This record gives sequence, structure tokens and C-alpha cells, in this order.
Amino acid sequence: TALSPEQALAAAPGVGFPLLVRPSYVLGGRAMEIVYDEAGLRAYLDRAAHEAHGGGKEIFLDRFLENAVEVDVDALCDGETVWIGGIMQHVEEAGIHSGDSACVLPPHSLGGEMLDQIRAHTEGIALELGVVGLMNVQYAVAGDELYVIEANPRASRTVPFVSKATGVPLAKLACRVMLGERIGDLGLPDERELAHVSVKEAVLPFDRFSGSDALLGPEMRSTGEVMGVGRDFPTAFAKAQAAAGALLPDGGTVFITVADSDKPGALAIAAQLHDLGFQIVATRGTAQSLARMGVPVVTLNKLGEGSPHVVDWIERGDIDLVINTPTGTAARADGWEIRRAAVARGIPCITTLSGGIAAARAVAAARQGD
Repeated sequence: TALSPEQALAAAPGVGFPLLVRPSYVLGGRAMEIVYDEAGLRAYLDRAAHEAHGGGKEIFLDRFLENAVEVDVDALCDGETVWIGGIMQHVEEAGIHSGDSACVLPPHSLGGEMLDQIRAHTEGIALELGVVGLMNVQYAVAGDELYVIEANPRASRTVPFVSKATGVPLAKLACRVMLGERIGDLGLPDERELAHVSVKEAVLPFDRFSGSDALLGPEMRSTGEVMGVGRDFPTAFAKAQAAAGALLPDGGTVFITVADSDKPGALAIAAQLHDLGFQIVATRGTAQSLARMGVPVVTLNKLGEGSPHVVDWIERGDIDLVINTPTGTAARADGWEIRRAAVARGIPCITTLSGGIAAARAVAAARQGD
């Protein structure tokens, strides 16, 4: 916790970049940002000084875990017994506000050992806090390490989703527990294997506001949510995208530009989309990486290099899907024009690698009917 800009700048190297910075009083991720260097932190502190965020003047600095998997858990506790209502894996990596993330139940890529760890920690936290009723815990999985982001001894926005996905009315049961009933007397099922997959997707308002940036981050932007249910994750994800108004294309041209650290993952997306018959276009660095691995690709200029660049193609209606994963300050700023142009024309715009992989699998699932 820093009490002045000078303290924040002095403490930053010790905490370690990239940093998640926020004022001390935050609701919905308001005024939270990820900064990658001292210059980015100075810019944030200048903005924070000019904006009235309410509350105190303290600035919180957290080390940000890049490329971590975020997990949401809703649980019920009567002070002695804990029952796990649902473990949800976020599709977007940690750093995207949980209200803006798509999430899937049951988790689609976490191993049994990690899930057991998550269950054990959730039980321990609930009992230690003395929770009676509902509790929500948000975790980040980075490598083989499990981190607690936050624990909230209350209902969360995911409770309606979990209740519909599992058929267990969590809010009603929590009320009964708060009125004195015991979990053992409620006849709750074991955390059972579900025969279906459910995906919650955020509904985002970018197409309503001219000039807004479609980039997701730690500040919540969504104005609603929808749910897709299918026999597997790609099918459920495709349904959720359609319900949220971001119908994925069945074919056409996809533009891909990604950070260096995302290039191996971008190859998997591009190869799958090429196999599905899509034309791939990319900026020079991404294009070279894809071409080296045998994926046919058309090279476009970056915006600063002049035409032909992707905004020209978007405005002509020649792009059907945009995958743009910026990491670092410059790339995030460079991608703004691309995302703005895509939103203006109603073109699906995916800003995380994990979202891009899910989208490619969803297009493949949609080809199989259903």
C-alpha cells in the first residue's frame, strides 16, 4: 500500500512488474490497470491524481500474474461443513475482470490434483472465516502454483449461473443455512459429474458507444450475461457467443496479430482456422511466425507503416474475425484502432489467446451441426 505517488514509484520494483494498480476503494474493478514499467506507472498515477475515484488516497500495488488461469468457486458453509456448489474455469486469463470473463462449468483443462487443492483451500478458508451461508473464492493457477486472488463471504454474480448449470438452488439453500439449518440435513448431492457443459458469457456494450475500446481488462465493462449449454465445451462456447451477439463466422478471413509470447498459441489457432477453410491475414511478425510453420498467410502493414493495413480491410468488409492479443503498453495502444474498427462493423473481436483458441474450437463444433 502506497500513500503517495513517490511511495508507489519506490515500492514498484520490489513488488515486481507487471503490476496491478488500483485505488484503495474499488467496486467492479473501477480504475484498476495493469502497468508494465515505471513509465506506465507514472502515467497511471498522474491520471489517478486528476480523477476523483472516491475514498482514500492510498494506491494498492499487486504483482500481476501474466498468463494465469482464473478460477471461481461458489460454496455453501454452515460454520462446520462446507459444500462446493461449483468450480468454474475462466476462458480469459487472469487479469480480465471476472464479470467480463466467459467461464465454463465443469472446468475444461484443470487436472484432478489441482481441483482437489482448490476444494481443500476453499473448505479451509470458509471454516477459518466462520462463513454461514454462501462464499465465493477467486483463484489464479500459474504453472503448478495456486494463488488466492480474493475470498468473499457472500453471494457472487456467478450464483444464478451455477444454480442453473447444476440444478441446485444455491441462494435458497444459503437462506436456509443462515436461518439455522445444517448442510447435512439439506439432502445435497455430491459434487457430481455433469453430463453437459455450461458456459457463461458476458454481454459487452462496445457496439453501443462509438469510439470505445473493446479491450478487456481489470475494470468491469459488461452490462449483462448469457448462458450456453452443450455436450462439450466448444459447442457450449459457440452457443454462448451467439447469445451474446458475437456470432462466430462459419468462414471467411481472420486477422491475427499477437504478442511474441502468444505466437506458439496463435499458431494453433491459425492452423485450425486454416484447416476449416479460413484465409489468414496477419501483421509482419505474426505472419513470419505462421509462415515458418507452414500456415499460408497474407502479410499486412502495421497501422503506422501505412496502407495496406488491417483497418482498410475491416472498413471494406473483408475481415470476418479479429484476434488481437496485446501485451505491454505500446501493443495495447496500437491495437485500439483495430478493435474500434471491428466493433463499429460488428465483427467479433477476441483480445485473449485463450478466447481465440476457444473460438476456433467453437467454429469447428458448429460445423458439425447441433
